[in-house]
Amino acid sequence: MSGLKKTIIRAGLETLYFSGAHVALRPFFQGVGAILTLHHVRPSRAGSYQPNRLLEVSPGFFAAVVRRLKRSGLDIVSLDEMYRRLTQRDFKRRFVCLTFDDGYRDNLQWAYPILKKHDVPFALYVPTSFPDRIGEIWWVALERVIANHDRIGLYIDGRERRFDCTRADEKRNIYEQLYWWLRSLETEDELRAVIRDLAARYGIDMKALCDELCMSWEDIAELSRDPLVTIGAHTVNHFMLKKTSDRVARAEMEMSRAVIASAIGVRPEHFAYPVGDPSSAGPREFEIASDLGFKTAVTTRPGVLFREHRNHLTALPRISLNGEYQQLRYLRVLMSGTATAMWNGFRRPKAAA
Repeated sequence: MSGLKKTIIRAGLETLYFSGAHVALRPFFQGVGAILTLHHVRPSRAGSYQPNRLLEVSPGFFAAVVRRLKRSGLDIVSLDEMYRRLTQRDFKRRFVCLTFDDGYRDNLQWAYPILKKHDVPFALYVPTSFPDRIGEIWWVALERVIANHDRIGLYIDGRERRFDCTRADEKRNIYEQLYWWLRSLETEDELRAVIRDLAARYGIDMKALCDELCMSWEDIAELSRDPLVTIGAHTVNHFMLKKTSDRVARAEMEMSRAVIASAIGVRPEHFAYPVGDPSSAGPREFEIASDLGFKTAVTTRPGVLFREHRNHLTALPRISLNGEYQQLRYLRVLMSGTATAMWNGFRRPKAAA
């Protein structure tokens, strides 16, 4: 995320909070509930080159979020209970769900003890190649390559390009440029080919990244035995499904559920689309999730839940707890629905669908 964009978003959140607009408009935009999404919960790291910092929050901030939610009068519920309330139109009390994508080891080490202490249910969406130790956490691989070298090269549009990245600001700019170029590629096959070549050139071991960052099947099985925990599916290979064929998209979704059931004896009934924005999941994917019988499927498109979302159960929006904005006042603004209402042009269920 560029510095300018972060500044604009922060200014918007500050304005909504300090003007009191989030309180005044809350009755119109807060909806019936919300789903929060997180990735990493771990202590803050030193250094100014952290291009994926938006994906992590500190344990202290996360604990404060949980305490704030419990004091707010909201019901913190499981995905099954959310599904029940939406389908049975039980909207007497507003609710929130906590969800974690990708199955990172720090979720077990840092987030789980906080959630257990406060008796809070949560969901963990697992891409099965990560605990299988054959996954490609390509955004981290790219971060590591740039972090470890002062000059890198790769093929872009058929020709070799070289990038100098000595200073932290150069590294951040080059990461941003290459990340979004990779995201712009038409297919997942193209993206993965570039990353595999880059990892081979610069000595990044993809298996070692999975070992370092992700839970094992034993860890996931241990969590699944706790009634507070819901294990959801998140594809096999963490593909942006919209960039794959019909056959591959369906197989990724169906096989991820089958692998999880085989590995830990729990058949997931809920799904999360990798990346989850409009470039990675759309109407085709929403229909496949419904055809496969998932009760719910979540995007990362920003928004709270409204009554009408009972008709869009495989295209649900979420609110990201972004590591660049670790302030409880921002949580209040986001939970009010005002910020995401503005982002979505004041549309309601169409914010996700």
